[in-house]
Amino acid sequence: MSEKLLQHINFPKDVRNLNPEQLPKLAQELRRFIIDVVATKEGHLGASLGVVELTIALHYVFNTPEDLLVWDVGHQAYGHKILTGRKDIFHTNRQLNGISGFPKRNESEYDTFGVGHSSTSISAALGMAIASQIKKEDKQHIAVIGDASIASGMAFEALNHAGVTNANLLVILNDNAIGIDPSVGALKEYLTRMKSKRSDIEQHNIIEALNFDYSGPIDGHNLEELISELNRLKEIKGPKFLHVTTTKGKGLKQAEEDQVKYHAPGKFDKFSGDLLPKPSITQPPKYQDVFGKTIVELAQQNEKIVGITPAMLTGSSLKFMLDKFPERTFDVGIAEQHAVTLAAGMATEGIIPFCNVYSTFLQRAYDQIIHDVATQNLPVIFCLDRAGLVGQDGATHHGVFDLAYLRCIPNMIIFAPRNEVELRNIMYTAQLGLDHPIAIRYPRGRGITLDWQQPFEAIEIGKGTCIKEGTDIAVLSIGTIAKNVSEAIHLVTDKANVAHYDLRFVKPLDKKLLHSVFQKFDKILTIEDGTVNGGFGSAILEFAATHKYNNSITVLGIPDTFINHGTIDELQQLCKIDSVSISIQINNLIK
Repeated sequence: MSEKLLQHINFPKDVRNLNPEQLPKLAQELRRFIIDVVATKEGHLGASLGVVELTIALHYVFNTPEDLLVWDVGHQAYGHKILTGRKDIFHTNRQLNGISGFPKRNESEYDTFGVGHSSTSISAALGMAIASQIKKEDKQHIAVIGDASIASGMAFEALNHAGVTNANLLVILNDNAIGIDPSVGALKEYLTRMKSKRSDIEQHNIIEALNFDYSGPIDGHNLEELISELNRLKEIKGPKFLHVTTTKGKGLKQAEEDQVKYHAPGKFDKFSGDLLPKPSITQPPKYQDVFGKTIVELAQQNEKIVGITPAMLTGSSLKFMLDKFPERTFDVGIAEQHAVTLAAGMATEGIIPFCNVYSTFLQRAYDQIIHDVATQNLPVIFCLDRAGLVGQDGATHHGVFDLAYLRCIPNMIIFAPRNEVELRNIMYTAQLGLDHPIAIRYPRGRGITLDWQQPFEAIEIGKGTCIKEGTDIAVLSIGTIAKNVSEAIHLVTDKANVAHYDLRFVKPLDKKLLHSVFQKFDKILTIEDGTVNGGFGSAILEFAATHKYNNSITVLGIPDTFINHGTIDELQQLCKIDSVSISIQINNLIK
């Protein structure tokens, strides 16, 4: 058996010492290495498998890290990490205290720009290229962006700017016709035509119209062709654009055939490629599925309901709505700003839009929430999936800021269900008709209720509830973190001392309930899975200050720092909002 090349490759300079004829073998070994590790450690698979040859070619042709390489999102950067000094620790990928699943500047000098959200690469690389001009440095600047990401408005803003500069910028379009779900929109159809009818398109090329030197499409799995074209482009000044076609999941049969499932497949058999069987026990549903199945139920009763998502049909489970009501389901691609204002436009005409966006991605549409929805007081229903700590995707993906960034906006209603039944009921309540926009936030992962598909009941807006009576200490929680509180109280010796209230609404607060709590209890503990700065606890402190209460108030939540990656349980322990940490805090207050 021949000696493996990859075991001698630690940095890109080692790749550049190889003969071109050796590179296909390196690609084969790199692909196998990624499969072997991700099979047991989990992570994003398909995207990285699809760009193995492109990754090798980039580090072979360009003098990284002096030449600056920016990856878009970073789902596809596993091969890059392995070739840039992290091969021996790649098994720690996305684990607590291990390497990040995305490029991260403080992890390696080869990670020139930190990413987690899409469509940022062209802007960042252009900024670097202009900086090099100012400093009179001779460097290459390369942005690798996918066909789903390039359809985003931010990417077009950057292309528009770059086209009127003479910056030394190379944009590489990794075109595999899929993001997480299949790519959508007119640009996707245009790119498809470019691949199939090159001669017809040459006279009407949108990229060339933006003053880029366009080349392609070329086969992204042909190393000889890639290296030849990259070497040619390296000598051309000004903005360049290389269109590369690849297959997501390349080299693993199942990942090529089911690109959605194998984007991040969980654990699988590294030899067969088959997903490992799930436990056969009956489990509570995922919150995303509660949303997805409930909106279908409601849409069957109310023909004005529509579902909108920015490129997260599968992740949000809006695919159920698409299957049942395709004409009332809208995947707008990676375009959060458009999704929000599209929903606002629909709301002006009496349509009831459920705009489903991951909490962390809604940050990208903040002006639209304020300017297009809240200022006009339009009853858009925002369903914020992946709220709170999300685990191994890390700092860019934790949905911990939503309570703080939404709470300050006039007209917003903010609700956090503590279980699946409450999520169903608030969705039902919202579509009955509200006078204001509402944000409903719920976490990643499974709920706690097996019998969750219960008859709908309307929820009174701004009404909290008492979960447990007590005598000395009041714990106020919001959302699904109530489960940790209940477990914590069970661990406390003097359980009778502890009352537990679920406020449910961060805005409007249940002031009647709060007055009774502040008048009854000297010690109050607030708990949330959002940032302590400006969040639920801050709202309680403001209430106390406004009404001149002098109670002792302790606020628990996500501290004022970016939380890295790890399991949700590990990160809750780190933030001291797990059940054991909460019980210790309660015991300390009792003492």
